[in-house]
Amino acid sequence: MAIYAIGDLHLPGGADKPMNVFGDHWAGHFERISRDWRSKVDEEDVVLIPGDISWAMQVQDALPDLMAIGQLPGIKLLLRGNHDYWWCGITRLREMLPQGMHAIQNDALRIGDTAFCGTRGWTLPGSGTTEEDEKIYRRELQRMEMSLDRAMAMKASRLVVMCHYPPLGEGGAETPLSQLLGRYPVDDVVYGHLHGPSLRGAVNGVYGGIRYHCVSCDGLQFQVYRLPDGKSGDSSQIELEK
Repeated sequence: MAIYAIGDLHLPGGADKPMNVFGDHWAGHFERISRDWRSKVDEEDVVLIPGDISWAMQVQDALPDLMAIGQLPGIKLLLRGNHDYWWCGITRLREMLPQGMHAIQNDALRIGDTAFCGTRGWTLPGSGTTEEDEKIYRRELQRMEMSLDRAMAMKASRLVVMCHYPPLGEGGAETPLSQLLGRYPVDDVVYGHLHGPSLRGAVNGVYGGIRYHCVSCDGLQFQVYRLPDGKSGDSSQIELEK
């Protein structure tokens, strides 16, 4: 079983919302992703999608996007992003998902010898953030801890975490979220949210013994990214491999 990841698909959600308004490189982006996906991913592989899946506002409008993803090979694991307003109550959502697609929310899922968990995250507290931002961030920390505890109870040999927002600060600076992750035997963390010039500040590498991977689809040239096999090593830096 290989593990792949790609985030921030930003599918149209039933609206006429072409992504090339954000740059010509976005033209036909899901078709390009789909071709690459089909060329790499087998049915028994796992594909992580850490948020910003569809522009839809209501779940029924997101269904065509979810079905399109569902037709691609592999076991798909979804996480909510800041633009996924369509994400409804988790029980209802799970009933609507196509076969082979799973939503992670305050819990974890074991596939083979790997446990997968995570939460959305939020803007890092600091100058320019509001009291409400800090409240949301603290709540997301609690949700991550709950998810990690659920994963630990599964006694898997590998632990992979999804976030939507970057879990580390600039240059790999520690944050309350990364400190929480460091208290668990996490091997890999995938995240997205960053686009365009912001991708230059994306952190990819091993920090505190955990491998971090930014998988926003435009940063991957609209190709699925394969996570390294096995548990995290002790190297100081890794590079994304397409």
